[in-house]
Amino acid sequence: MTFIDKDPAAAIDQIQKGFEKSGYICDRHIATSIYLSQKLDKPILVEGPPGVGKTELAKATSEFLGADLIRLQCYEGLDESKALYEWKYGKQLLYTQILKEKLGDLLEDAQGLNASMEKLHQFGDHFFSEQFLEARPLLQALKSEKQVVLLIDEIDKSDHEFEAYLLEILSDYQITVPEIGTVKAKTKPVVFLTSNNSREMGDALKRRCLHLYIPFPDSDRERQIIQARVPELTEGLRNQLVSFVQQLRAQDLKKLPAVSETIDWARTLLLLHTEELDTELVRNTLNMLLKFEDDIDNIDSEVPKLVLEARKANR
Repeated sequence: MTFIDKDPAAAIDQIQKGFEKSGYICDRHIATSIYLSQKLDKPILVEGPPGVGKTELAKATSEFLGADLIRLQCYEGLDESKALYEWKYGKQLLYTQILKEKLGDLLEDAQGLNASMEKLHQFGDHFFSEQFLEARPLLQALKSEKQVVLLIDEIDKSDHEFEAYLLEILSDYQITVPEIGTVKAKTKPVVFLTSNNSREMGDALKRRCLHLYIPFPDSDRERQIIQARVPELTEGLRNQLVSFVQQLRAQDLKKLPAVSETIDWARTLLLLHTEELDTELVRNTLNMLLKFEDDIDNIDSEVPKLVLEARKANR
């Protein structure tokens, strides 16, 4: 899939329609960010509450472009050996054992300690070449012959040191491996970094990225999302479901219901052959939306009122 070059507005429309085909409801702001990212060769830092579709945006882009998705899940303590590369130590050891018998032949014509050490250094360098290199997600994306979508998911969970380590990749699409030199991207990947705002990202990282904030959707957009993901749901029940979830998000909760949880609840209601919301049904399935028992207990007394308001949405 290629973007329309002559008319940016048409290209942005193309992105919106293409994403909708894969079930991702993409507004104009998001589509514009995708377009600009491609044209400016800049990564996108996608921030917002958990569950609003940040990771799904990268997946939808991968499907839209017909590109493979390479995902790096971040966590505290993540380092380059898990994100970029590591050496195939088992293979190195195996080759060392196989070549051990040849070591005497290698040093046979060496005169003195210095000459022997020089020979050994040459021998050792072969074990730190690309054939012994195990590429991890970041290096896989740079070495790919065709364009890929690189998702660096939940970057806010990683350490500041790892964030700084990414700067060379994000600015120049290259990385330096001490043993073999600089590896430049053969085809620049489309890069997404997602953050749930558990910590503030550094200025250096933000300067290298386009910033995109995705909030919880309003009622109209959430109805569109449910219609795209669970089309079998009747319009009336869809309206009630969205109204109920929107009311829940206005409550004082530890964790607000994510869009993905709204979709799961819609599928649950469909599975239970639900025609309209009622108090008992909602209480029995509230764990699909709320993930803390305290939230479920605190909202229990409000359920009848919320259901009543939600049923009005279908009138």
